[in-house]
Amino acid sequence: MTLTPSGSERSRTLRRLAALLSFAVVLPALTGCASQYGGDPGATSEMAPPATFANPPGLHVNPPTPDPRVGLEAGLFDAGEAIWNMRMLSTTPPEEPFVGQTNSDLAFTGNYAIQGNYDGIQVWDISDPANPVSAVTYRCPASQSDVSVYDNLLFVSGEGLGGRLDCSGEGVQEAVSHHRLRGIRIFDISDIANPEYVANVQTCRGSHTHTVLKHPGDDDNVYIYVSGSAPVRPAEELAGCSSGMPDENPNTALFRIEVIRVPLADPRAAEVVSSPRIFHDLVAPPSHGPAPSDLAAAEQAREQASATGAFVIEIQGQVQILPAQFVTPMLDSIVTARGGEGPATAADSTALRDLINEMVAQMMGGADGGDGPAPGPTQCHDITVYPAIGLAGGACVGYGLLLDITDPVNPTRLAAVADSNFAIWHSATFNNDGTAIMFTDEWGGGGSPKCRADDPMEWGANAVFTIEDGEMVFQSYYKMAAAQSDQENCVAHNGSLIPIPGRDIMIQGWYQGGISLIDWTDPSNPVEIGYHDRGPMNPDQMMMGGSWSVYWYNGLIVNSEIMRGLDIFELVPSDLLTRNEIDAANSVVLTQLNSQGQPIFEWPATFALARAYLDQLERWHGMTAPQIAATRASLAGAESASGSARRDALQSLAETLSEAAPGASDSAKVEKLIDAVQRLADAG
Repeated sequence: MTLTPSGSERSRTLRRLAALLSFAVVLPALTGCASQYGGDPGATSEMAPPATFANPPGLHVNPPTPDPRVGLEAGLFDAGEAIWNMRMLSTTPPEEPFVGQTNSDLAFTGNYAIQGNYDGIQVWDISDPANPVSAVTYRCPASQSDVSVYDNLLFVSGEGLGGRLDCSGEGVQEAVSHHRLRGIRIFDISDIANPEYVANVQTCRGSHTHTVLKHPGDDDNVYIYVSGSAPVRPAEELAGCSSGMPDENPNTALFRIEVIRVPLADPRAAEVVSSPRIFHDLVAPPSHGPAPSDLAAAEQAREQASATGAFVIEIQGQVQILPAQFVTPMLDSIVTARGGEGPATAADSTALRDLINEMVAQMMGGADGGDGPAPGPTQCHDITVYPAIGLAGGACVGYGLLLDITDPVNPTRLAAVADSNFAIWHSATFNNDGTAIMFTDEWGGGGSPKCRADDPMEWGANAVFTIEDGEMVFQSYYKMAAAQSDQENCVAHNGSLIPIPGRDIMIQGWYQGGISLIDWTDPSNPVEIGYHDRGPMNPDQMMMGGSWSVYWYNGLIVNSEIMRGLDIFELVPSDLLTRNEIDAANSVVLTQLNSQGQPIFEWPATFALARAYLDQLERWHGMTAPQIAATRASLAGAESASGSARRDALQSLAETLSEAAPGASDSAKVEKLIDAVQRLADAG
C-alpha cells in the first residue's frame, strides 16, 4: 500500500518529511543557506547594466602579479597563505568542543569577541590580539547560532530542528516536540565568563539570522528583527503557526518577518509584538541559470543517482544527491504513514520520489501553481539596520529592500530591487553617510565553489546602489577577483565598514575565497586594496571552510574562520591607505558592535584625522602641491606647540584653508579638513 494522494494524512506526512528534508537542504551544518537560483541562463534584469570593475579615479592600484592567491597549497592548519596590505596578528584554533563544528557569526563587547558556532558560543578575550584567550566555551547546539549583543544581553539564533530548549546535545528526533528551540535565546552576560540563560522566544520558522535594533527614541526596549528560513513548524508544536498563501491564509507564517520586543528591565518578558509583511505585492524576481561548471556537476549527479538508485533533489536549478542519512528516516515516515512495519518497499521509494519536489516547493514557500506570476520571497536572509538614519537594508533572497524603521515595531518597505545576476540577496551594508548601500549575493548558498575561472564575475558578487529620493539606483558589481578551485566554497558573505574618514572602505569574507579589503568610495567603481587567503581545506574534495564573517572592531580586523577558528589582522600603511588614515580610523572606539546594527562613525578631533584628509587631498590632487606642503608644515608646527600658541596656529590655518577652499579642485574635502582643524583649535 502506498501513500494516499491527497487528504489530511498526506498533508501531515508532507510536513514530517519536509522537516526531515530541511536538515539536508535548508539547515545543513555545512552551508550558510539554501540555493535560490534558476531560470534562463544569461537572463538580464532591466536595472542592471554590464558589470564594471575599474579603479576609482586617481586610485592607481598595482596588486601583486601574478595573484598569489591562485594555486595555494591545501591544508587545515598548514595551508598556503597569501596576504597583501594587512598583517596577521594571530590565528587561534577552536576550543576542543567545537573542533570540526561550524563557526558562524561574530559580535563584540568590550575586549571580547563572541563567536557563534553551530554547537554553541565561544567567547574570546582579544585585549591582547596577538594572543586571544578563551573566556568561555558554552555548548548549546542549534544552528546557526548567529550572535548579537546589547549592554549585558546576548542574543543567539536557533533554527536547526535538533536544538533543544535546555541546550543539551541529545537533539530532538520527533517531528513534533515541545523540547525544540527554534527562535531566539537570551543570555545575561553581566559575568561574561558565566553566561546565564534567562529566556527564549519561539518563532514559527526559527531564526536563521537576527538583527538587534536600539531605536534612538526608545530607551526602555531593544527590538530584534528575526529572519527565519526553515519550513513552518506545525501548530501542534507552536500554537498559531501555519503556512500557505496569504490570500488563502491571512495568518500564514510565510511572507513576513518577526519583531521581538525585549524590555531591558525584564528580558524574560521578551515577546513577538508584530509580524510585518514587508514582501506584499512582490513577485518572483528575474533569475539566471547555473554556470557551466554547475550544469556539468548536475548531469554528473543525475548519472550517479541513476546508477546507484540514490535520490536527487533540485532547488531552482541546483541539483544534489540526498545523503542516505536523510533518506532513511523519510522512508521510515512513509512506512509509518501507510501503517506498515519493517523495511521500506520499492513502492515506498517510488512514493518518496514522487513527493520530493512537492516537499522542496513547500519548504521554499512556493505556490501550488495557478494563474499569474509566482510570488516573491517569503522571508529575508538578513536585515541591516542603521538607526542613525532611520533606514534598514533587507537582503531578502530574491530582492534587496530599503526599509523605513522609524517605527521599530512596524518597519515599512520604501523600495525594492531585483536583478537576474543575483540569486540570494544575503546581507547589506550602508556607507557611513547613508547615501549608498552594498548588497551581497550568496549564490549557491555558501557551500559550493562559485569563484571558479568560468563563473561570471556578476554572479555571487556584491551590488552597489546609491540611495536617491528613497529609491535605490544601481551603480556597479564587485567580486573577489582571484580564481578559486573546485575544492573551495567561495561566494560573497559578511563584512563591515572600516572607519577610514572621507572614504568608504569595507572588509568582507568570501568563505574559502578569503577576505577582501574593498574601497567603494566611488560606488560605480569598487576596487580591491588588500586581502588574505588560504589554500583549500582538502586538495581532493570540497570541504566547507573559510571566512564566515570578518569585521573591523577598534583597530582590529577579526575573522570567524569556519573550521580553523579565529583570525585577527591589522591594516598596514601603503600607497593606497596611509598611516594617518589608519590612525584616524583607530581613533574611533566602540563599546559594542553588531555588524547588522550598523553604528554611525564619528571621529574625535586628532591631528591624524586632519592629516588623513590632507593625504587624500594629495592623493587625488584636491589642492595644489604648494598648498599641501604648506598645510603639512602648519600642522606640524601646531602639533609641536601647546596652549594658546597651538590654538592660534590652528585657527590661523583654518582661516587660510577657508580662503583656499573655493578655488580647490576638491572643495568638499577641503571643508572636511577645515572642520578637523577647527575642532582641534576649539579643543585647545
